[in-house]
Amino acid sequence: MSGRAGDLSPQQQEALTRFRDNLQDLLPTLPKADDHFLLRWLRARNFDLQRSEDMLRKHVEFRKQQDLDNILEWKPSEVVQRYDAGGLCGYDYEGCPVWFDIIGTMDPKGLLLSASKQELIRKRIRVCELLLHECEQQSQKLGRRVDTAVMVFDMEGLSLRHLWKPAVEVYQQFFAILEANYPETMKNLIVVRAPKLFPVAFNLVKSFMGEETRRKMVILGGNWKQELPKFISPDQLPVEFGGTMTDPDGNPKCLTKINYGGDVPQHYYLRNHVRVQYDHQATVGRGSSLQVDNEILFPGCVLRWQFASDGGDIGFGVFLKTKMGERQRAGEMTEVLASQRYNAHMVPEDGSLTCTEAGVYVLRFDNTYSLIHAKKISYTVEVLLPDKASEEKIQGLEDSRQSPLQ
Repeated sequence: MSGRAGDLSPQQQEALTRFRDNLQDLLPTLPKADDHFLLRWLRARNFDLQRSEDMLRKHVEFRKQQDLDNILEWKPSEVVQRYDAGGLCGYDYEGCPVWFDIIGTMDPKGLLLSASKQELIRKRIRVCELLLHECEQQSQKLGRRVDTAVMVFDMEGLSLRHLWKPAVEVYQQFFAILEANYPETMKNLIVVRAPKLFPVAFNLVKSFMGEETRRKMVILGGNWKQELPKFISPDQLPVEFGGTMTDPDGNPKCLTKINYGGDVPQHYYLRNHVRVQYDHQATVGRGSSLQVDNEILFPGCVLRWQFASDGGDIGFGVFLKTKMGERQRAGEMTEVLASQRYNAHMVPEDGSLTCTEAGVYVLRFDNTYSLIHAKKISYTVEVLLPDKASEEKIQGLEDSRQSPLQ
């Protein structure tokens, strides 16, 4: 039995009846209290009554905190409306609404320098409520139940700038909120145009996604324009994504429905940096340097760092050791990122690089040019690993595309 209304085992029917009885105090406060709604929470916790009730009661508190009853009337700030990408566009073959999330053209740092993290997360919560509203509209229009949505993630242009820690945290929190407050609402999460960096990005958020959500993820290969219409009718799919839909003026991207983001103009900036917590602190003595070793076991990992200095500027570069087990001077190592001086005492610095080979990568903080002043530095260094399953999937899709027809 699927655990959906009209397809319940006797035990599931009994659990639903008891669940409703246990929630008598809560039912008047819920947006809906029909069997379809209550069964979502039961399925999400495998019909465990106590866990389902705990989940729903926490959601009711979340609804109050976020004022979800009025969130569709809420308007984000101008910069978020203009530059936070995505849009509702079309319906799949069963009438489920489709949301396009355009990742690669989004400017995460520009957005987070111009708006708060809370506003960007609230915008994504609003998307979830909008999709539920669309499901309800579709149910009335089609005369049958529509209670799930499709999300298409366009990853073209995904780069290291999208792995900036504060930006990743927005998506981590979004997926955590999706799991806790919108169970059983996603039909498919379809990934198109995923570059080789995608497995690293996915590995950063997958722990915030439930196993069931991860199972609904579909990664399409190089022939995605032929594959996507198998999920969504061509007349409901923009030409840009392999369908036939255009804007009234013939634009193939359907710009009236989907926002493609873009770089945020600096006149929107409210601050010159995002406050972060650092994992380490150290003093780099006058005329000396500090080396931070990071062992990379295989190619494709991403080295990510953030740092700030106190007492003046600091030099910074990344090197690859040529001899293991001993300290080497900068000139004895392979330069990966050229050393230069940063005004990190004024604006914190951050960056990342994809490691193309295994070895020990050295982040070198350089104060050799200062013969008078020591510098205090605060820094965080992380090694981001790719998700092996999605990496193998993408490699398999590439291999099948490149192999000649037999």
